Amino acid sequence: MAFPDDGKMKGCQPKLFGTKDKKVAKRTDRASCSTAKCGSSNSKSPSSSPFRKLSEVRSIRISHFLSHSANATKYEHIRIFVSTWNVGGKAPTAELKLDDFLPADDHSDIYVLGFQEIVPLNAGNVLVIEDNEPAARWLALINRVLNRQVDTDADIFQHKPSPSLDSTSSQSTPGLDASFSNRSRTASGSVIFQKSLKSIRKSYMPSRRKQLKFCNCPVEMAKKSYKDACFRCPQAYANEMDSSEEDELDDKLNNIFGLNDDGVTSSATASRDQLKYNLISCKQMVGIFVTVWAKKELVQHIGHLRTSCVGRGIMGCLGNKGCISVSMTLYQTSFCFICSHLASGEKEGDELRRNLDVLEILRLTQFRRICRRAGRRIPEKILDHDRAIWLGDLNYRISLSYEDTKKLLTENNWDALFEKDQLNIQRASGRAFKGWSEEKIYFAPTYKYSCNSDSYAGEAATSKKKRRTPAWCDRILWHGDGISQLSYFRGESKFSDHRPVCGTFILEVEMLDGKSKRRSSNTNIRIGAEELLPTSKHNKGAGT
Repeated sequence: MAFPDDGKMKGCQPKLFGTKDKKVAKRTDRASCSTAKCGSSNSKSPSSSPFRKLSEVRSIRISHFLSHSANATKYEHIRIFVSTWNVGGKAPTAELKLDDFLPADDHSDIYVLGFQEIVPLNAGNVLVIEDNEPAARWLALINRVLNRQVDTDADIFQHKPSPSLDSTSSQSTPGLDASFSNRSRTASGSVIFQKSLKSIRKSYMPSRRKQLKFCNCPVEMAKKSYKDACFRCPQAYANEMDSSEEDELDDKLNNIFGLNDDGVTSSATASRDQLKYNLISCKQMVGIFVTVWAKKELVQHIGHLRTSCVGRGIMGCLGNKGCISVSMTLYQTSFCFICSHLASGEKEGDELRRNLDVLEILRLTQFRRICRRAGRRIPEKILDHDRAIWLGDLNYRISLSYEDTKKLLTENNWDALFEKDQLNIQRASGRAFKGWSEEKIYFAPTYKYSCNSDSYAGEAATSKKKRRTPAWCDRILWHGDGISQLSYFRGESKFSDHRPVCGTFILEVEMLDGKSKRRSSNTNIRIGAEELLPTSKHNKGAGT
């Protein structure tokens, strides 16, 4: 795939003079023109004196000139692995292998892993409080694969008990399996209930995790004005993932249980510094769960991390359906990852409900406004990002009867099936996902399978009402330039009635040229106006 050339790169250089300086320059130009018309060309005239031309400029920073270098930015490529899986409300066990969801031989720079229905979508989870236990289990399983734990036979749920538990239960339940069951009996409030997942995820996150939310705009991107400043901007430290109220509660609990600022013990901090991949973002909304992992050496270049949740379930607002979006910048490129679970149903017209979900997600997703970079703001909407990847159980079906679909399936006629795929039809007509792209599908429909079977559920259904026509419900789409998809495939795990879907991408990222960066940082000094004079003339004047 062709990537945009240097001529299409967005400029990020600051203006050299303010508005007042422009007015002065215009007056000087008019004066010069009038002088030229009068035929005055004497080099000794006061109007042509270098000191008169620079009378309005007392000093200037050298970095202002150097920042205009045409080679200030360059492009590099990173590899991103994306996977989505509807796990049907089942919690994983320590024996579950993730090879079909997260191949062990993949070596990407960033992993975006999304789940749907990690908890049963019952009234308790939707209306009361969501269960965090399955999310913690999935995190432990993912960490085992990404960070290549040596002792794979050990119980990966053998974490130290959460500080939200009382000391009695902590001593009697060394494993995470037991600690979760005790927690449900001893927890006295929702805040304590959710504290366990928050503590567990910190053990996989960078030791300086809060810096992910800071502005990481480079020094070379000079500020247009004080209001547009990136550094020391109070809004740059605000994020819905980590509000000041949550931090205050964390500090109190950490003091009680003798933990450090990140809510984990010093030994856990030492162990996570040895991780190859760090957890960058982790968010749950009822059954939707998304995690983003990155190589340790990339973490320092990630910033402006924010999340946004949109509920599209019951009454059009609850979280049993909807999406979680993650926004971040890597170097100078903005990324958005959207994990969604759209409206279900295979009746005629149900695809219109899914179209509406997509439109509302694009309209309602709003990332917290933080600092601005010179020349443009950090994106606040999904489509404002340079690169976006949408994954999830989109629930679009195949507009064929069960008999016709089954016939084409036995023939492996994917092209004929794809022509009747609702998402393909809606996207081509512009009614949904306009401007988004998807790689061609060369795998069988991922829904709906019988439990622990390679057979579709419709083959064993006793009535037509319970029978489900096979469909490509689970999809990955992308938006933006500089994206090339290397693979698009499905896994074969029988854990759920859905099969996981995976994709590998190569994405272009803009980054500052290292030479330009070092040069600018060493020349951020002020010089006087007289030092800008030509050296030859200046030396002659000094010698007379």
